[in-house]
Amino acid sequence: MLQSNEARLEQWERKVEWPLTALAVLFLVAYAWQVFDDHGRMHFTLEIVLWLVWAVFAAEYVTRLTLANNKIWFLKTHLFDLAAVVLPMIRQLRVLRLITVLTLLNKKFQDKIRQRVSIYVAGVTTIVAFCASLAVLDAERHAENASITTFGDALWWTLTTMSTVGYGDRYPVTVEGRLVAGLLMVGGIALLGVITGTIASWLVEKLRGVEEAELETAQELRNLRAEIAELRAELNARSGG
Repeated sequence: MLQSNEARLEQWERKVEWPLTALAVLFLVAYAWQVFDDHGRMHFTLEIVLWLVWAVFAAEYVTRLTLANNKIWFLKTHLFDLAAVVLPMIRQLRVLRLITVLTLLNKKFQDKIRQRVSIYVAGVTTIVAFCASLAVLDAERHAENASITTFGDALWWTLTTMSTVGYGDRYPVTVEGRLVAGLLMVGGIALLGVITGTIASWLVEKLRGVEEAELETAQELRNLRAEIAELRAELNARSGG
């Protein structure tokens, strides 16, 4: 029964992998449209789309929890997923819906493009910066004494925060914006760690490949020398005979 549940869980995760990735992209597009077209005619429709997609993410998490053998262990090892599902229900934390998108996209593409370090680094940085800029703009632009009122302001603030430079000319004044800032600060450090680890892993693999190639070449040279020595011995024996 346990093995059956584990197999069903793995099968379920493989089955929903691509649909969830497509929904994550749809979610990001709808959220960006809503932020850029603030209070436009499509605002309410886009809000419905966002909540429907979030509901699918929540249902998928509950399904995985149901299929898991050890539910306590599942909850402990998937706290990030749980937070991404529960926290957005609080209006002040609605921008955290983007966490689900980042989690799904990173899970989908990390292993597939890790070898292409430059693509992975550029992709992760771009997605995080874009999502953070949208989130802080959504939280800040209508606040009193806000210094982040355009997407340009939000993008500049995101880049200075991610790089830990922090000029201080743009800063969040709302609780929601500061929460985004805190997550981005931690995420910026984590992103640098991931980038460093990815590059280090890639270099180690490349060096290991070079070492293995050198060992194979050295072995082939030894074999070739042995064959040459045998051939010389055979020639000497024939000439001596």
